[in-house]
Amino acid sequence: MEQRNIQPDNTAVRTALWRAMHLLADAPPHVIEDNVGLQLIAPDEGWQKRPDMDPSFTRRLRASIVARARFIEDLIIAEQERGITQYVILGAGLDTFAQRRPDIAARLQVYEIDQPDTQTWKQQRLNESGYGIPEWLHFVSVNFETSSWWDALLASGFDVNRPAVVVCTGVTLYLTREAITSTLKQLSALAPGSKLAITFYLPLELMDQEDQFLQQIAIKGAREAGTPFISFFSPDEIIALGKETGLKNLETVSTRDLQTVYFSGREDQLAPASGEIFLLATT
Repeated sequence: MEQRNIQPDNTAVRTALWRAMHLLADAPPHVIEDNVGLQLIAPDEGWQKRPDMDPSFTRRLRASIVARARFIEDLIIAEQERGITQYVILGAGLDTFAQRRPDIAARLQVYEIDQPDTQTWKQQRLNESGYGIPEWLHFVSVNFETSSWWDALLASGFDVNRPAVVVCTGVTLYLTREAITSTLKQLSALAPGSKLAITFYLPLELMDQEDQFLQQIAIKGAREAGTPFISFFSPDEIIALGKETGLKNLETVSTRDLQTVYFSGREDQLAPASGEIFLLATT
């Protein structure tokens, strides 16, 4: 029987290439330095000329991707210093924290949860590229439509009695409100002291006008690709959802907050798009 050609999720690839594009197209200081995904993907020559990589057209989206990656990295480092030893990435894609910051990651048990094809491909490329897979890095493969990510996480050695950091970015957009509510309720049962960082997307009318056209193109493209955008939330709705599902110490972090922290004083005026917002919470 012919072997199936396993490939990673297209969105995961695009996100990783945008992180690499930041180093190539944007002036220093760089918000984050991440070309590991580019090494793993090893795209064909001329990849930078793809329409979805256009340095000018995707500038604000690219800034959003590196801003959220830096924000998460700073959060993980702070929580590790506070004593948390478990880190869960829901919808990990081609996350590269374990490869870029082994000095921090090696002190944690890192659980990357995602679809089987993306994880199989990533593990193969990590080995082929010389990064390898350390014993503290756990790949939790799950079909989100047919299986329980929570059961799969427990089967991978996750300790429910110890607090964890759980991060989920770029995922809720594709989920129904019911699925998001179910996930948050499950996370609210984590050991006391756990920290959550989850991104949500604003409705079109709450985005900055300069970002609305690009978002409309993204909505059309996602629908045509069979992966439509489903859920959008205002900041007040996000907080209400967190309260409804039993989470504590709720706060949101907006694009403008990230811009203030990571982009102040830049001569090139690079700034992130306004569509995404973080929910931070504890259990």
